[in-house]
Amino acid sequence: MFLLSIGIFLWVGGHLFKRIFPDLRARMGDPGKGLITIIITVGLGLMIYGYRTADYIPVYIPLPEIGYLNNLLMLVAIVLLGAGVLKGVIWTRIRHPQFLATMIWATAHLLVNGDLAAILLFGSMWLWAAGSILLINAQEGEWVRPPPGPLRRDAVLVGIGLALYGAITSTHIYLDHNPFMGSYY
Repeated sequence: MFLLSIGIFLWVGGHLFKRIFPDLRARMGDPGKGLITIIITVGLGLMIYGYRTADYIPVYIPLPEIGYLNNLLMLVAIVLLGAGVLKGVIWTRIRHPQFLATMIWATAHLLVNGDLAAILLFGSMWLWAAGSILLINAQEGEWVRPPPGPLRRDAVLVGIGLALYGAITSTHIYLDHNPFMGSYY
């Protein structure tokens, strides 16, 4: 759990550094971008390794058949994650599609994982995304909706999302965590 916790701290700290310490970040210049990138990357690696090696300490038992809701939420999260990149219509409806995607991803995983490491990892990611939304909204004020892009970009986004979903679920199956079981306990 220690490495997982350090990884989460580095990830969150690296991402929030610019918002919390804007003057210091500005003084760091371009070399600071590289340093922050390294901190975030090391944090991600520690989160993955720490989570995969953490002892299984059960806290709650997920509801039977909740895996199907998890799968639906994951598909939505993947599509939202790319909405701000492809800039179709979806991104004009949601101010922070990537943070919302992270919150949905975390919620989906908390629905099917009731162990302490999962609660620490996915709960922290949910709190980081929610906190980032609040911090950005407070600093930047009212959102002005961007003009919508072509609807075909959203169609492409859904196609890419489905392909990515297939890759992610295949990876989970390879790692012996079949997401299509429905129930996990």
